[in-house]
Amino acid sequence: MTDPAPAPIRVMVVDDQAVVRAGFAAIVDAEPDLHVVAEAADGAHAVQLASEHAPDVVLMDIRMPGMDGLTATRLLTTAAPATGTPRVLVLTTFDQDAYVHDALRAGASGFLLKDALPEELLAGIRIVASGEAMLAPTVTRRLIDAFAGTTPAPTAVPHPEALESLTPREREVLTLVAAGHTNAEIADALGVTTGTVKSHVNAVLGKLGLRDRVQATILAYDLGLARPRTAAPRTG
Repeated sequence: MTDPAPAPIRVMVVDDQAVVRAGFAAIVDAEPDLHVVAEAADGAHAVQLASEHAPDVVLMDIRMPGMDGLTATRLLTTAAPATGTPRVLVLTTFDQDAYVHDALRAGASGFLLKDALPEELLAGIRIVASGEAMLAPTVTRRLIDAFAGTTPAPTAVPHPEALESLTPREREVLTLVAAGHTNAEIADALGVTTGTVKSHVNAVLGKLGLRDRVQATILAYDLGLARPRTAAPRTG
């Protein structure tokens, strides 16, 4: 007897442009493991529909009339309804959206450019649904520049002294994560396996009480562990 197939990932699409919503919804619904449960044209409607339909992942536009995506993201990720808190994947043009980093601080699990390929969109949904963060390295480095021009916001989790719990290698891994490197790139830089890197990342998140790589990146910049346009060290 075979195990039953897992339930599809429940997705809500939020964008003020009907054509854009329809396009994203069509791409998502074409996948057997994904299912669009709701669509919203603004943040307020998104918050309402999330409580009704309990999506696993919300594709969130930032700039919308009425309640914007930043406010909606904060509400969705802090409400913690009985059905569970959805993970928010921000969809942005980035070059024009000055507040993408604020969306990450608000609790978003990552972001994608609106001109991403369909397979990148689908991969992003599956990644954040699994509990990981979606930070494409090439885009993350542009995000880093945005962080460099902002005043660090207080973080609710660790204080600087919390870093003392990290081993030197874990601190090194945290710095490389903040620079936008994937586990494979970090493994190559440090001369270890990707499995070892994943273990280090999980240890960092656990010791510092962080949710995912997004929070790790924010913390590293807030505490001065990482700087914009700093090349990752290579060994060997």
